[in-house]
Formats: sequence, structure tokens, C-alpha cells
Amino acid sequence: MHSLETIVSWAKRKWFVYPGSDIYGGLANAWDYGPYGVQLKKNIQDLRWKTFVQMRPDMVGLDAQILMHPKVWETSGHVDNFDDPLIDDKVTGERFRADKIIEDRLEQWDLSLGQLTDTYGVKNLIPESRTFDQMHAFIVGEIPNNPNKKKKQAAEWTEVRKFQMMFYTHQGVVHDADDAKIWMRPETAQGIFVNFRNVLDTTRMRVPFGIAQVGKAFRNEITPGNFLYRTREFEQMEIEYFIAESDAQAKYAEWRELSKDRWENKVKLKSDRIRFREHESDELSHYSDGTFDVEYQYPRGRGELQGIAYRTDFDLRNHQESSGKNMQYNDPYTGERYVPHVIEPSFGLSRTVIAVMLDAYDEEQLTNSKGQEETRIVARFPFAIAPVKVAIFPLIKKDEKQVEIAKNIYASLSQHRVVEYDDGGAIGKRYRRQDEIGTPYCITVDNDSIDNGTVTIRHRDSMEQEVVVIDELVQWILNKKT
Repeated sequence: MHSLETIVSWAKRKWFVYPGSDIYGGLANAWDYGPYGVQLKKNIQDLRWKTFVQMRPDMVGLDAQILMHPKVWETSGHVDNFDDPLIDDKVTGERFRADKIIEDRLEQWDLSLGQLTDTYGVKNLIPESRTFDQMHAFIVGEIPNNPNKKKKQAAEWTEVRKFQMMFYTHQGVVHDADDAKIWMRPETAQGIFVNFRNVLDTTRMRVPFGIAQVGKAFRNEITPGNFLYRTREFEQMEIEYFIAESDAQAKYAEWRELSKDRWENKVKLKSDRIRFREHESDELSHYSDGTFDVEYQYPRGRGELQGIAYRTDFDLRNHQESSGKNMQYNDPYTGERYVPHVIEPSFGLSRTVIAVMLDAYDEEQLTNSKGQEETRIVARFPFAIAPVKVAIFPLIKKDEKQVEIAKNIYASLSQHRVVEYDDGGAIGKRYRRQDEIGTPYCITVDNDSIDNGTVTIRHRDSMEQEVVVIDELVQWILNKKT
């Protein structure tokens, strides 16, 4: 795997991402998606929507508001429970997430779990499962130096304490009034739960069924960083799948398998970089009776791409009690009334983008026509999520007939796929430009196009070429899946 620095440099150079507020020196850990980045993100989102919503009769979509009634977050437990363990280095004043610096230290762990248990009284290698006192004891004992300093510098650690992760703003004109404070959502799930009754009453959906949405969420992370992996503003792709309690374990297992298939066969991440892990009982969230993570091997270590949680009836039941609104489902076949349980497959969109970038980026050593060694940078995006599917080149920019044919091909193909027209520079340089952004196919218009009505198509991965009749190009590209 290439370094994160290499990926960040390439991503900025090739229009995938830009530092946020760049002309003012940037804003810490804020990234804007450039022309290719926004298309890559959209393609990943569209593939997920097609797979789990469009192609399923038991799924519908939703787009809930970012700002919600404050009672939503009190009822869901976020006001009391949505926090991170914080620890400061009193020497430098720097602040860290205690569980994350423990996790980073464990990546280089050279002791057995038994020794860890004997010394610190813990039963696993999961930092989130520890008490604050256990976290503090481990940090003091095993992380004596400030993790941010390349040269060893002794840290003086504070106690571990809670840090509320939710951002808030004010609505209305009186900012100091208690009722003007309003939270910015840290997850999209609650928008689905509070709309459960609306969807049930206005559609023909019957349990089991799911509601999906994609949207912005905000978390006041203590230690954001690692490029797009952990940002304060991000996007989630969440599903709440409503079931009868008796079906819970079967549906939980079903969603695990569906998710495995998505990562391995649709997004096509490298199998040796992904891991599927069931949570230990002592690291489960307050609402979960079982959680299964899909993790990716990032340069900094393993990190969560997706979580699948069995949330029981925690959310709907609590909202029913708090709001006084009926959240029960009336089974039209059995007459049974109950509050449904929920399976929640939650995908991180920004985290998927960086995982796809890491997986796709490649540097290939080639020998050019002059016998010289050169490096070809190529992004091997799967066809379904590649930002640009086809690039069209006139071989000679000044040849009016070639240009006319190339532009007509562009106009024709752009109705069906995202394509790009490029007439700048030598043909070899144009190929390299498209390789770097991951375009699977390049179409060259030359004299044969004028005389015979054919074009040459060059394949990104193999660099092999084939001749195709112009009139067959639309069907040719519509048939392409890889």
C-alpha cells in the first residue's frame, strides 16, 4: 500500500480533493471535493443506492433535515452518551482521544494479551471496552511520550474525561436563550426513526422493510485527521431495516452477508485489506445488542468502513414514550401489534472514498518506445465507480474532420455515461492523464474514422487496443460493466 502522503498529493493534483478554505490557509481537517472527487463520491453513493434501494422492493428512501427538535437527541441518548474519552498533555496543551492513541500504540504491541491482562486488568485489545481509569493507566504506562512529536518528548497526562461530540448552533434571534440551542445531527439514523410512522402511514410498506438515506452529519472530533477518514463534517449512507423480533438474528446474518458481497464484488476492495469483525460484548453501544464491523487496512491501521448494528427496539420505543406518538406496527396478516426491532447497516461515504482511492492507486514500471524506464501512475477504479468512463481524443487537434467526429461521439456517449473530451498534447500524454484519474477506456479518432467509420479503443489496465465501429459505440459502452 502506498503512503497516505502519496495519495493526498495525487488526489490534490488530479482534482479529487482540495483543502477547505485554501486561500485563507485552510481549515484544519476540512476537505472540499474537486471535479473528479465529487463524481467518484456520487458514483459510490449511486452504486449503494441502486444495490440496496432501487433493486429491492422492500426499501424506500428518505431525506431528513440536519436540524431536528432537541428532544430527538435527548431521547436517543446522544446528549448523555455521545461522547469521547479525552486526555490532555499538560506539557504541550495538546488534546487526544484516549482510545485512539491506545489503538495506535496497540498496532505496535509487542506483548501478549495475557501480559496486558495481568498488568492492566483488561480482557481484550479493544480500547473502547475499557473504563476511563484503565485507559489512563495504560497511557501513563505505555505512552510516556507525546505521540505527535517525532523526537521523544515526555508527556504529562491529565485524567481521562468525557468530551461531548455533538456540535450545536442557535435558531432564532436570541442566542442566549436556552430554547434557541439546537444540535447538529451526529448521525442520520434518527431522522429515519422519527419518520417511521409517516412512512408506514403513507406507503404500502410492510415489515420487514427498510428506509435508506444519505446525508451530512457532524461530530466535534477531538483528534480529526488522516485525510478523509475522520473529519468533523462527513456523509453517511444509513439504512434502518425494520423487523419482527423473532426475525432479528436471521436478518442480522443476512445483512452481514449482503455487506460482505458489496465490498468484495461491487466496490471490489482488495480482500487482504478488509476484515469483518464482530464486536465484543463490552464494546457495544448503549443501543446495540450486536454489532458487526467491516474494517479496512488504512496506512494508519485498521479503521471502520461500515457498521451493522442490531439496535433492538431501543429507538422506536424511546421515541414512542417521549413523544406520546404510537410507533407500533399492526401486522395485517396476524393482527399482532408490536414496536419493530431494527437492523442498521451504516456506511461511511467519505471513508469509502479514501479506501477506494488507496485500493485503486498504482505505480507501474514500463519501458517506453525509446527503451527508457518510466513510471505509469494509474488509478484502477472499478468501472461502476470510475469518475470518467470514457475519454475521446481526436488524434490531430487541427484536423477539422477528426475533431467533428470526436465531438459528435462525445455528444452521443455523454447522454449515457460521464465522458471527457481531450485534445491537448501528444496522444501518449493524454493516455497518461486519463490513467491517473482512472478512466477505463480511451477512444481515439484518426484517419480510419474518416475513411472507415471506426475508432481505436485503448483499455486502461491492459493498455491493449481494439477497433470498434462508430455506430456501435453507444451499445459497446452500455454493455461495459468492468
